[in-house]
Amino acid sequence: MANAYFTPPPAVNEPSLSYAPGTPEREALKETLKAMKAEQRDVPMTIGGKKITTDTKIAMHPPHELKHTLGHYYKGGPEHVNMAIDAALEAKPAWEAMPWQERAAIFLRAADLISGPYRYKMNAATMLGQSKTPHQSEIEAVAEIADFFRFNVQYMTEMYEDQPLSEPESAIWNRVEYRPLEGFVFAITPFNFTAIAGNLPGAPALLGNTVVWKPAETQIYSAGLLMEVLEAAGLPDGVINLVLVDGPVAGDIIFEHKDFAGLHFTGSTKVFQSLWQTIGKNLPKYRSYPRIVGETGGKDFLVMHPSSDVQQVVTALVRGAYEYQGQKCSAASRAYLPKSKWPALKEALIRDIKTVKMGTVEDFSNFMGAVIDERAFDKIANYIEIAKKSDEAEIIVGGGYDKSEGYFIEPTVIVTGNPHFTTMEEEIFGPVLTIYVYEDEDFEATLDLVDSTSPYALTGAVFSNDRYAAHKAIERLRHSAGNFYINDKPTGAVVGQQPFGGARGSGTNDKAGSIINLYRWVSARSIKENFNPPSDYRYPYMG
Repeated sequence: MANAYFTPPPAVNEPSLSYAPGTPEREALKETLKAMKAEQRDVPMTIGGKKITTDTKIAMHPPHELKHTLGHYYKGGPEHVNMAIDAALEAKPAWEAMPWQERAAIFLRAADLISGPYRYKMNAATMLGQSKTPHQSEIEAVAEIADFFRFNVQYMTEMYEDQPLSEPESAIWNRVEYRPLEGFVFAITPFNFTAIAGNLPGAPALLGNTVVWKPAETQIYSAGLLMEVLEAAGLPDGVINLVLVDGPVAGDIIFEHKDFAGLHFTGSTKVFQSLWQTIGKNLPKYRSYPRIVGETGGKDFLVMHPSSDVQQVVTALVRGAYEYQGQKCSAASRAYLPKSKWPALKEALIRDIKTVKMGTVEDFSNFMGAVIDERAFDKIANYIEIAKKSDEAEIIVGGGYDKSEGYFIEPTVIVTGNPHFTTMEEEIFGPVLTIYVYEDEDFEATLDLVDSTSPYALTGAVFSNDRYAAHKAIERLRHSAGNFYINDKPTGAVVGQQPFGGARGSGTNDKAGSIINLYRWVSARSIKENFNPPSDYRYPYMG
């Protein structure tokens, strides 16, 4: 066994390629898109290293081109969930005993595969399967996931290096080991970020845990490729087990199992709360108290102070609200704008939004693709109809939608005089921004309104060129957002720079992309070794 102190390569953020006209990456990605679209890709389950197929094949279609079939995935049932649990538990002893540097090497290699030979495949799979533009895919399905893997290795070494004091004169050696959890971890990942689909099973696995992973149905196309990358990087059989089943099917078995050790979740607040309640009811059944880590919903805000620049705010709103069709937990969904700046801002906002192109992601001139599926389309369209029928709201741009060829919804701006209007309070998860115009002198009162309007506290932004006003916003909105932005849009957290997560109804704020998250997947053991044990029970005071 190696006896050296190993230092992994320093973690640095993966640069994002531009895909601008004339660049080699642009042509390489276009060719990859063409090739992947020309063949149908079937995605099996991966359980204990074996590829599992079933008689139930479900077609996968691009959200922006419903007539095209990307391939099929094999849907599983309860028996496959049990198989995955058994495989995870069987793989656990060997994986847990593997030296940390060997586990690190697998994920570092996976990062290099994603940013190297798999770069264009990862982008193409995410673009086609989840309707992301080249930029939106590149920043997360390549750069962010590589960052997660590399920085998690660095954080792991920092955690292991954190050791207690051992005073020489005491003849005591104190140390702490960071054991993986006792049992298996269940990872539930969303459709909107391929990077999250990699990090939620990947972070616990790096620390020596074994995982059952259930991706969102609408992300399976890229999830299958991600599993391929991990296997190419040398991940042993059974460490991460990919199951393609309905959520309740998995939950009914996993949350009843005595060896369930932790939940790593990103998804809706309602589902997360339901899972937590189920876990709570089953506590007497478990070997230990499960770790519950979740990032859920958001009703993210942007507040503009009268001192701000109009065009900067407009750009932040367009990018923050409409990039990836507003399907980010961090997307700007409600804005509070001063009356004195509203006329100029309204004109500029409408002008910019009218230039936004929407369509297939294979056309690199498009800023937006389609929303993910019909259920999301219908939900978002319903909110637009609520605004159209209300006397309290006005749609000043957008408001159109069509699902005849793909799930397309126009970038939409609603203006309301009621700061508690439905679309100011409820999470929409689509390209709909609601604006409330406040009197300039009510800036501080508006901050209180922002804080009290929503049950969520994920991201938020304030624009101000008045530092006193910015400071007031920082203080008054202290608990309103786990990621707070000053003079920037409320999206785009970078691993290693802005650890991501929120509290209140937005989750447990365990900060993906930081050491905080990794601490949740270990169970520390303190070890005290006495080099000179006492041989007399009497203490000096007894003399």
